[in-house]
Amino acid sequence: MARAARPGITDVAKLAGVSLSTVSRAMNGNPTVDPALAERVRAAAAQLGYTASPVARSLVLGRTQTVAVVIPDLENPTFQAILRGLSRAAAADGYHVLVADSREDLDEEHALARATRLRTDGVILCAPRMSEDELAEVLPALSPAVVVNRGPQTGTPVVGADYEAGTRQILDHLTALGHRRLVYLAGATRSVTHRARQAAIAAAVRDGDGLEVEEITAGVDFDSGTAVADRVLATGATAVIAYNDLVAMGLLSALTIRLIDVPRQLSITGFDDIPFAAYTSPPLTTAAVPAVELGAAAWTAMHAQLTADEPTPMLTLTPTLVVRGSTAIPHSA
Repeated sequence: MARAARPGITDVAKLAGVSLSTVSRAMNGNPTVDPALAERVRAAAAQLGYTASPVARSLVLGRTQTVAVVIPDLENPTFQAILRGLSRAAAADGYHVLVADSREDLDEEHALARATRLRTDGVILCAPRMSEDELAEVLPALSPAVVVNRGPQTGTPVVGADYEAGTRQILDHLTALGHRRLVYLAGATRSVTHRARQAAIAAAVRDGDGLEVEEITAGVDFDSGTAVADRVLATGATAVIAYNDLVAMGLLSALTIRLIDVPRQLSITGFDDIPFAAYTSPPLTTAAVPAVELGAAAWTAMHAQLTADEPTPMLTLTPTLVVRGSTAIPHSA
């Protein structure tokens, strides 16, 4: 037996005695449609069992109800938390989120930003790795857009965490314990957050009190911290500032294998306060980034543009120092 054809917009228009455009406007809640006419259209649709297709609705509205988020590393728990905050806030407003992972590839980041904008209503660039000039060049073509964890951008809202302030909190904590020889394990060296960390370190060294900080290029993941363990030990430093919690955890694991007592022989700090940070052995001292709140704020800035409201040009949230068992006074103190 042949299956009955699904009722379409033409059937609704015929039953209600109106035009196709009136059905579209009535089904999409357009306030210009006479209330009595709109009710007639809805009654005809209900009688026929008609529901508007999302694709058709998008064509009528000129909207996809979807925004894209381009991130550099989907495996990083901090970016996952930002996405969680963003997607929940977007869903509450009836929007979907398309996620694209550039895998720390600058060319891929460029391509994904442009390609996803063609299929969505806007693009959110999360910690983009492109230079300031490149970012300034591409943003107008992506509008409406939002940038996460970068400096101020002309005409584009920015939300971010103050990584310089967070690093300074870590430095103040370590120097208060008596540490004067430190190692900074650099991560994404193209990122603005890396330069913010460097600025905080340079300021602390300039303040004097005999502070020395050696920079070692590591990376952004667990393996990066593991790989530099011997180089860290060779410096004779008493404390380490890792680029993020994943690098700190990798280093901590490698030191455990080498029977190095943390924090008695070497203090270690991370950055981000990902969920696992409190459960390492010892638990990790870190700077907690309000990642979920950052994601929600990014959506607020995007939604304001989509609804013709005026978004806040720049919103900065400050990380919070979380002191745990991976830091202590130097053994020689």
